[in-house]
Amino acid sequence: MTISLQKGQTVSLAKRGGGSLTRVRMGLGWDAVVKKGFFRSKQAEIDLDATAVLYDARGAVVDQVWFQQLRSKDGSVVHTGDNRTGAGDGDDESIVVELGQLPAPVTSMVFVVNSFTGQDFTQIENAFCRLVDETNGEELARYDLTGSGTHTAQIMAKVTRDGAGWSMTAIGATATGRTFRDLLPAIKPHV
Repeated sequence: MTISLQKGQTVSLAKRGGGSLTRVRMGLGWDAVVKKGFFRSKQAEIDLDATAVLYDARGAVVDQVWFQQLRSKDGSVVHTGDNRTGAGDGDDESIVVELGQLPAPVTSMVFVVNSFTGQDFTQIENAFCRLVDETNGEELARYDLTGSGTHTAQIMAKVTRDGAGWSMTAIGATATGRTFRDLLPAIKPHV
């Protein structure tokens, strides 16, 4: 059963049958809005990028995983590759996290999406992020990103160490920037 998250809502990442999740995937999907012309329709190529920024308890950046660094330094977080157009169905970009292998200093991860090519979210449709239990493929939570406005980035969600387990909070804050580095000041209040 998928939970559709609203801004600010938190969901535990404990398995329904007990125990905690060990391997999760944050998926990002989108399509460019089709512009209808007099003679033909045209779909722009929009390059959205998914990024995971890892933080310690003090709120300092420990590591990041994005299209220019596809693997965390310790290998516990892996980006599956850069999709520059949104072409295809389902997840266009994914970040896989081995929760049990994250170093102890990592207390939270913030997932962001930004338009590297600079288009704003009025030009993007069918955009979502979702959390999937990678051990069985079950979608745990989904957050709709479509229809959000003239910004070029969104701080999507935060996964936080919660005792022995983890929880996820939908953030949904808008921002402006072409890479996660541009977004660090906007992310800070959510850490």
